[in-house]
Formats: sequence, structure tokens, C-alpha cells
Amino acid sequence: MLVGLKASSLPKICLVGPMFEASDTPRVFGLPPGVDFPRALVDGLIARHEGQPPEALARVRLIVNTKRMARRIRDLFDQGPALLLPQISLVTDLGEGWDLGQIPDPVPSLRRRLELVQLISALLDRQPDLAPRSAIFDLADSLAALMDEMHGEGVSPDVIDDLDVTDQSGHWARIKSFLGIVRHYFDAGFDQPDVETRQRLVIERRIEQWQNDPPQDPIIIAGSTGSRGATQLLMQAVARLPQGAVVFPGFDFEMPDHVWTSLENAMLSEDHPQYRFHRFAAGAGIAARDIKPWSDVVPDTAKRNAIVSLALRPAPVTDQWLRDGPNLSDIPGALRNVTLLEAPSTRIEALAIAMRLRDAAEMGKTAALITPDRMLTRQVTAALDRWNILPDDSAGLPLHLSPPGRLLRHVADLFRHRLTAEALLTLLKHPLTHRGSDRGEHLRLTRELELHLRRHGPPYPTEQSLRLWVDGRKDKMAAHWVDWVCGCFTDRDYSGEIALVTRIKAHITLAEKIAQGSAGDGSGTLWQKDAGQEAQRAVTELSSEAEVGGALNAADYASLFHKILAAREVRNPIEPHPNILIWGTLEARVQGADLLILAGLNEGSWPEAPKPDPWLNRTLRHQAGLLLPERRIGLSAHDFQQAIAAPEVWLTRSVRSDDAETVVSRWLNRIQNLLSGLPDQGGVRALEDTRRRGRDWLDRVAQLEEPGFEPSAKRPAPCPPTEARPNQLSVTEIKRLIRDPYAIYARHILRLRRLDPLMKMPDALLRGIVLHEVLECFVRETVEDPARCTRAVLMDKAVTILAANVPWAEARALWLSRLERVADWFIDHELGRQVLARPTLFEAKGKAGMPDLGFTLTATADRLDLDRYGNLHIYDYKTGQPPSKNEQKAFDKQLLLEAAIAEREGFGEMGPTKVARAVFIGLGSGGQELDAPLEEDPPEKVWAEFHDLIAAYMDPAKGYISRRAPRNSDDQGDYDQLARYGEWDITDAADLTDMGK
Repeated sequence: MLVGLKASSLPKICLVGPMFEASDTPRVFGLPPGVDFPRALVDGLIARHEGQPPEALARVRLIVNTKRMARRIRDLFDQGPALLLPQISLVTDLGEGWDLGQIPDPVPSLRRRLELVQLISALLDRQPDLAPRSAIFDLADSLAALMDEMHGEGVSPDVIDDLDVTDQSGHWARIKSFLGIVRHYFDAGFDQPDVETRQRLVIERRIEQWQNDPPQDPIIIAGSTGSRGATQLLMQAVARLPQGAVVFPGFDFEMPDHVWTSLENAMLSEDHPQYRFHRFAAGAGIAARDIKPWSDVVPDTAKRNAIVSLALRPAPVTDQWLRDGPNLSDIPGALRNVTLLEAPSTRIEALAIAMRLRDAAEMGKTAALITPDRMLTRQVTAALDRWNILPDDSAGLPLHLSPPGRLLRHVADLFRHRLTAEALLTLLKHPLTHRGSDRGEHLRLTRELELHLRRHGPPYPTEQSLRLWVDGRKDKMAAHWVDWVCGCFTDRDYSGEIALVTRIKAHITLAEKIAQGSAGDGSGTLWQKDAGQEAQRAVTELSSEAEVGGALNAADYASLFHKILAAREVRNPIEPHPNILIWGTLEARVQGADLLILAGLNEGSWPEAPKPDPWLNRTLRHQAGLLLPERRIGLSAHDFQQAIAAPEVWLTRSVRSDDAETVVSRWLNRIQNLLSGLPDQGGVRALEDTRRRGRDWLDRVAQLEEPGFEPSAKRPAPCPPTEARPNQLSVTEIKRLIRDPYAIYARHILRLRRLDPLMKMPDALLRGIVLHEVLECFVRETVEDPARCTRAVLMDKAVTILAANVPWAEARALWLSRLERVADWFIDHELGRQVLARPTLFEAKGKAGMPDLGFTLTATADRLDLDRYGNLHIYDYKTGQPPSKNEQKAFDKQLLLEAAIAEREGFGEMGPTKVARAVFIGLGSGGQELDAPLEEDPPEKVWAEFHDLIAAYMDPAKGYISRRAPRNSDDQGDYDQLARYGEWDITDAADLTDMGK
């Protein structure tokens, strides 16, 4: 390709000479850590073509391993001068040429996994003891990964069969059962190859072509370490071509020969950063010293490279440190631009990194955060948001966490679970729901429905309950909207198996209907923008391969769909900051930055712990020629060795994470140990300087986190004007007025109510309501027919009422068992109560007024019995422990006040009546009857004291103090947060505030 050069300016006669001198050995080059690899690669190409005609560079075929590398090389060439560019391609592009068109296209990986799901399912049907069915998808994924690896490394199933395994547990037999179902993929691999099989076929065919007709133009593979078998096979072939070469990134020219020799054993050395280069050199028949520098560029951090190289030598290393450590020079100078930050927590680590990135942005420097820990990168991104800095995250956002991904996953869950209020409102409030029509009205109705569900339920909405809610409304829009809600969300759960094709169609149709809304057709904004388009591609791919997926139940389908979305990523459409970057370890090889922050340097994070292999252990993998688990650790070590050689580096870690001590990364630990053992060379001082610089930034974080002084809130005791104070209370609220007057102020004057939880739990309030209904219905029947006053009738009534009012099976069973424990006691005493007096009224309402104060006291009595003398017996059911006699006299005056109301004005149609007894019937702890102390506190006395209490609270100077007399110090009130309890203590004086001014 020609950049900025006219054809008329080309020389008329061009004699192109060879780029490389002839060689009998493979041609392999390297660039040391700390060198900008793409720039040095481009500079080396240009230098080797000095004096050559323009088309000489255009004959070069440059093969790189990533698209990012290709883009960076192209950008460097575009900076000038004007040149004919080399042919830049990827390793994966080799099979796109017309001469390899006879190799079939690869089978999509999703189809292969769906096929494996069917095969594994059939195997488990025949042998159910092999594995649980819940593991089908995980088994399919891991088995597909093993197949890809076997194809890529050229390992046939026969090699696996011939492994020497002594297994008495039957585990190997189970593994071979699974491997047996995929053997046919290897036998017929050429006709229907997967991605790795086709790539290896392409490489083998290309090598065969080169052997028959060696290309004379230069071919260079650059940037790959050859960690995969097929790629290394290609690199070996290219290195042997007449004008072929391989250029390694981050090659350690400082390592002595004896260290290279010690890397022979893969079982011991696979995790070393330079192991892949040693393996390649051994396969090429050369030694590491035969690998030459690609250019004469010397990194500015050569002395730091020597320290890191010595620290990372394969174990045992202590003797090498003692021998070679004193030869290190200028250690403090080598680490001058290195900062070691050891934060007390992951949050502090993220905040310190964010502050350093902000500082770099202000100074106009390019700064990059490198870490495999995605949770840490999200914390850093959140911390940067306070300064309106959005970093350029190369990894993007996982599709399943994007708005379309979340909506599609929530819709898939509708088919697997019974609809809950939480799930319904989650979908109704989703930002993509009802985008095709009037979303404002949709949000208004959603809010009203949420308040209704919180206050009245039910926790599991049905079409009937939703239509009952809308029946009393005159809003036509609401009726139409509820029709849409019922059509989309109710009665969607079905546990049976359905063909995957049918499930996908039903899933996507419903998702589009939800996204569109209650008016019109379409899909709203579901498939718009980058995330929506990527989600649509994922759905389209799944739909195209669904025929091989068989039938799935709703749970399996939801799991499959989640995995498909989680495997994709989408970039944030918002324009990020150009100089603040978040890279994965692979991106760090490609691009340079003024500052690199290597974060999360703890074991399990960097390096990541190898994932357990359900198929083969390390020894068997080594015998079969497969990759060892330590391969990824070795690649991470190589990335670390390259990144730490940047001009300015931060090394960060958290000392604690999730309330547990962390373990420092093995690489950082080695560097610290090496430096600590070299006090004479300045190692200890240099290490302390790196830590001091880190502590300086932690001090800045502490200053940023310092909240400053803010006076604590005082204990509230608001004094509203008399006309604003409540003129009516119920007897159950008097205890609250005595113990926590502020709660009365908040509820009746501010008119604030606690927002009920969306998913109501079977709490004490519901238990009391339900058991009250059980006992009321039971007593009503036994009054008319005393023969029915039996345990069987009581329990049968309880089962019926619990089933109608309590949707939680566990709560029904628990409450039923508690009632069973007191059933005999209750029936025995009930027979006595009915002999003493006849049950007359249930849930009877009564009230008594104080005309001089303009106040009314109301009550609802659970049960009122009349004896033969016309005296009243008041009963109140308590599912818990009834209040003691002293507690009733001082605080809980419910029955005493009900007795006063009965004697003053009466309940229901019953006029003033003499009260003989007022009794709490406790249904806990085996049953208990506790009489109210009417003899000590007769109704006249109780009413007079109550009159004084209300009169006191009608005084404008009397404040509604918070937590005046709590029963226990740890009691929690509904309005404690409003009162800012915790900033003050119950021993503090009240802050009397005139709320009327």
C-alpha cells in the first residue's frame, strides 16, 4: 500500500536485494523488555531497507498475533516518511487465501458446544452416575476446550488412550467415557473442522507449500511467544525459510547460558517467563545465545531488567542471588521511577490508583492500568468518576452486564421461576422497558404498582391480583397497561423441556414486546447502539445453531443463554479520556505509555490460579503433549517482566481483601527478597524508597478520605404547634407514645411511613394476623357447636387459613408446628373460658373521647365475652410473650385502656359495660394467660393518667423526644435513621425545637 508517495516519483529501474543474509540455521531475533516492541520492529524494518528500492519493503509479509499489534504498526508507518507498506496480516488470516480454499470453513464453536450438550446428555441418560445433570453445560465447555487444545497441539485420542494410568477409583474410566463421545470429531475432523483443527490444517498445508516452493520474499512473524503448538509449528517453519524470520518480544538477553539450560524440564520451568523461548529454540535446534537482537536499541531500564531477570530465575535461586547479586549495579538508580504501594484494602488501592491517573491526566501524560483483576478495574473506574474521567478500557463491558444483556437475562428467568414482585418491578423499571411508547406514563404506573405491592402485596403477583388493583381505578391508561403487564409477565413459568428453537423464538418475541411497551409493535430500543447490536448478533448466532440444541428446560436454557452473553463484550459508546487507559496484559505488549500501573499483585489475581482440570492432571498432560496449567502463569510472568521495564512503573497490591490477608504475588515477593538481601549494593534503601513513594500516595488518599469536622446531630424532640398534633390515636400506639414519642411525631405529623420491603417476609406481624384469624374462626364455630372444640378442628382450620394467606411453605410448616404445641392447652382453657362467659364480639371497634382536649382514643378488641352477669371479659391474642404486669402498668397499657373504653363508651353496638377481666392469651412457650392488673389500676385511674399524658403532649412546649424509654438498648425503630440515632446517645439531653416557627 502506498502512503503519501506518487507513482511518478518511483525510480524506473529497481534492483531488490535480499533482506537477510543466507543462513543454515533458523533465523530468530528478539527485543528486550523495556523496548517499545512495535516501534522497534518498524524501525528495524526501515533500517534493513535503507538503500533498497521502495517496493522492497512492500514485498515483506509481516505476520503478527493480534489486531491491536497490526493497528499499532500501521499507525507507526502512517507517521511517515512516505513508504510502501509491508503486507501486514494475522496468524489467523493464513487460511483466507484462495490457494487454501479447499479446506472447509470451521464449524461455529457454539454449534460444537450444543452438539456436545446433546452427546453428554445422552451419555448421562445411559450412565447417570457419571456426573450430575446440572453440570452438563460446564462439562460441554471444558470438553470443547480440551478438544480445541488437542487439535491445536496435534494430540489424537489414541495418545490419551495409551496414557499409563493406575486408577483404582474408576475416575479414569469415567473420563474415557466422556472422551469416547467426541472421538468421531477427530476421525472426521477434515470434513467438519472446528476452529483449532482448521487452523492447524491451514498451517500444515501452508508449510507443505513452502517446502515444495520456498517463497523468496521476506516473511516475518513478530510479537508471538509460540505458546500454542500450531503457532510454534508455523514459527519454526518461517524461521527456516530463505528470507524468513521470527522476532520475539521481551527476550531476556541478560540470562546466562546455565539458566537457559535449567529450563529443560517443563514440569519445573513452565511458569518461567522465558520458558517459551527456550522451548522454541530447542525445537529449532539452536541455543538461546543464537537468538540475535533485532536492532541495537537499548532500553532505558536495562539495569532494572537485570534485577528482574535475576529475581525471576527458576528455583532454587538463593545460591544464584548470592553469587550474581553483588554484580548488580546502581540499584537505587534502576528503581528510581518505581513505586511500591501496599494498600490496606482493595478500595484504598483503587482510590490511590485513581488519584495517580488523575494526576497524570492533569500533566498531559499517558497512563495505563494493567491488571487481570476486573473487579479492581471497575473500582478504579468508579473512583475516577468523581473527577469526570472515563478511562479507555480495552476490555469493554461484558455483554451480560450491559442494558440489553440484563433485560434478556431477566426475561429468560421469567420462564424458569414463578413471578415475584421483585422480578416484575426489576423488569418494569429496566431502562429499555417500554421504550417504544409513552415511557413517562409507564413509569408513573410502575411507581403506583410498586407502592401497592409493598403495602398490600402479594409477594407473587398474578393476573387476578393485578386486575383487582386496577379495577377500582378510573384511569383508562392503567387498564390497558395492566393488560400489557399480564400478557408479558404472568404465567410464564414452565418447568418442562421445549425445543431450543421454540424457546429462543418465545424468549426474543417476549423481550421485544416488553421493550416496545403497551402500544404499537416493534422492539423499542432493544437492538440499538453498540450493546444492542452485539446482543442481536449473539441471539442471531444462537438461533442459527438452535436446531442442533435439542430440547431444554427453562433453567438449562437460562444458564446456556447467560454463558453465551458472558462470552461477549461491548465497548462503552461514550468517548473516553484519550490518555487514561485500562489494558489487559496482552495490550501492554503492543502499546507504550509514560506510566504503567501494575495492580492487583497478589496470588490468585496476578498470577491467576490455574483452573482445575476435570480431565487430566499435570503429569498426564505432560505425557500426552498437552499444555500444562502453569503455561498461563508463565505467560503472565512474561507480561509482568515486560511491563515492569516501562520508564515509570507503579506496583500495587492490597494487604487485605474481603476481610482476609492476601499473599503477595510470587514475582513481587522475589524482587523484594532479592533487594532485601543486597544492603551493600543499596537494595534495602532502594526498596524502602519505592515503599516511601507509595506511602506518600496513601497519605494523599487519607487526606482525600478525611471527612472533616461536622457537628453531630442532637437528640431530636420537635415541638410542633398544638393544632398540628394528632387528635386521635389507637390503644396500640400509646406504648409507642410512651417509649418513643418521636415515632408518633414522624408518623402522624410528618405523615411518614416505613417503606415495606418489596418481597414481604413471613414476619411476626403477618403471623399475628393469620393466627388471629385462625382462632377467631375456630371460636366462632365452637360457640355454636361446642362439640367441635377439638384439636382436629383447630388444626384443620389453621391449615386452610395458612394455605390461603401464607405463600411460603417453610413459614406455613413452622407456624403450624408452633400452633400444634399449644393446641391442647388452648382448647382446654377455651372450654373453661366459654363456661365462664360467652364469646360475643370479635375484632370489635370502640372509641372514647376527651372533649376538653379534642382528642379521641380508638381500639379494636380481638375478642369480647359476656358472662351471665352482663360483665365483659376482654381477650387479646399474643403470638409472642405477653407483657408483664409491671410493663402493662408503665408502658403497654393496651388492655387497661380497652377496659377504660369499654366502661366509658363501649365497643360496637355494646354500650358502656363493666369489665370483669382483661386477659392476654399468649400462644408461645406452651401457652399462657396473663391478666391485666385491673385491681391495682382500675379503668378510672388509667383514664385519668391517660388524660394527663395527652394533656402534656398538647402543650406546645412539650417535645416528641426520640427513644425516650426503649425496652432494650438495641431495639430498632422505624424512624431511627430520620432521628439520626447513633450521632447521639439516649443519655444526651433533648433538643427542643419549635417546629411551628
